[in-house]
Amino acid sequence: MIPGGGGISSSNSSTSSWAPTTWVSASGKRIQREMVELNNDPPRDCSAGPKGDNLYHWIATIIGTPGTPYQGGIFFLDIIFPTDYPFKPPQVVFKTRIYHCNVDADGHVSMGILKDGWSPALTITKVLLAVRSILANPDPYNAVVPGIAHLYLGDRAKHDDIAAECTIRFAK
Repeated sequence: MIPGGGGISSSNSSTSSWAPTTWVSASGKRIQREMVELNNDPPRDCSAGPKGDNLYHWIATIIGTPGTPYQGGIFFLDIIFPTDYPFKPPQVVFKTRIYHCNVDADGHVSMGILKDGWSPALTITKVLLAVRSILANPDPYNAVVPGIAHLYLGDRAKHDDIAAECTIRFAK
């Protein structure tokens, strides 16, 4: 018997309870599969991948959508996958400052699919597309920054001027 081996004999080590060093959790396998899919068919103006060798912490970039005040900006994001992914959504945080009613002062993105609307059927590609989509179509009725939402609804031209100025200042 192996001391502390849970009753597994040394002659049957192939069924040991110890995981080999190359073992990857179910969430890790899912993240790896999504990384391959993302690399094979990346969404337009988006990229993402692990930060270093940490599979659960990714860096993403989104290019500002043409025709929006964010056009031409390069926005960097952190994506943190929970250990129980895909049953819980990833956390998405803008590292580049952005003037947007659905992004709080710390960069946290507030969208339905990253909260109650999350489904294990969603992928990181779909999350990136959704984040890119809110650049063109903010959701002022579910804003985390009410002042920006009020300006968006009340004076769209002024909102867009401020957002464009912030894009030039922080994302170019």
